[in-house]
This record gives sequence, structure tokens and C-alpha cells, in this order.
Amino acid sequence: MSVGLIVLALLALWLLMAWRGLVAARDAADATWAAIDVHLQERHALVPALVAAVQAETASEAQTLGRLSVVREQAIAATTPWERADAERRLVAGVTAVALLAERHPGLGAAAAFVDLQARLADIEDQIQAARRIYNADVRLYRGRRSRLPGSLLKRLGDFDDRPYFELDHTRERGLPTLAFARA
Repeated sequence: MSVGLIVLALLALWLLMAWRGLVAARDAADATWAAIDVHLQERHALVPALVAAVQAETASEAQTLGRLSVVREQAIAATTPWERADAERRLVAGVTAVALLAERHPGLGAAAAFVDLQARLADIEDQIQAARRIYNADVRLYRGRRSRLPGSLLKRLGDFDDRPYFELDHTRERGLPTLAFARA
């Protein structure tokens, strides 16, 4: 066996391993995005109940509730991860605005349905943040494999589009939305 064939076989093996690593990194990022998507859908499902709970306690907040319904629909309609992240930031801001209504309407803050929904939303936010950290780590690995040789060459041969980080709104500086709970 000649040295040329050995070098060619090693090169082919190196490219095959790089391809498999790139595929695995892409698939991991996509799988963790799917996990985030499940939690986002759970949050979307709670928004109509939150709107109903607020409407039951106060009719004077129709404009805030209307905006929340609109941003929920936009979040559901978003298709790409980039659009989705932006829409979800607006939805979190809307949910936070509704949660702050409890400060202006003490009866709302004491309503069992409202308090229960806030607790459920806070739990979902925790799950989203945990999944977001995993997803961003997977994206970092995937982007690294795409940018280094041979991945930078191989990405042109397959479906290796970039994946965005799922980042939080900078106004919150990586904090969870503050939800006000009624004091017993």
C-alpha cells in the first residue's frame, strides 16, 4: 500500500468524522430548540386563561389585554427561530405587564385563578431558561464546527444553515420576568 493511499484514506476518514460531527451538532441544536418550542407552546396556551382571569376581575384593562392577545398570536405565527425569539421577548413583556396589573388592582392579586396562572407561568419561564441555556450551548458547538476546517468547507455540501442563539431582552439583563404574587 502506498503512502499516497494511506494519506487519502486518512483524509477521507477525517472528512467523514467531521461530517458526522457537524450533523450531530446540528441535530442537537434542532432537538433542544424543539424542547424550547414545547415550553413556548405551554406558555402560549396559558395566555388566554390569564386574559380571562384579568377580565373577570377588572374590565378597565382591555387595551393591555388586547395587546397581549396580539403578541401571543404573533409568537404563535413566527416560523424561524429569529422571528420566534423576537416575538417571545414581546410576549414576555406583555405577560409581565399583565402581572403588574395586580399592583393596580388588589382584587386581581388576590384572585386564586390569577395567582395560580402566575405560578404556572413562572414555572414555565424557569423551564424555558434551562432549555435556553442548553440550546445556546448546542448552538455554540454547532457554530464552532461550522466555522473550523473542515466544517467550513463541508457546510456548503449539506443543510448546515446557521442557528441563532436564543437570547433574552437586554432590558431585563438576563433576569426572569417579575411576577407579583398575592400575599396571604
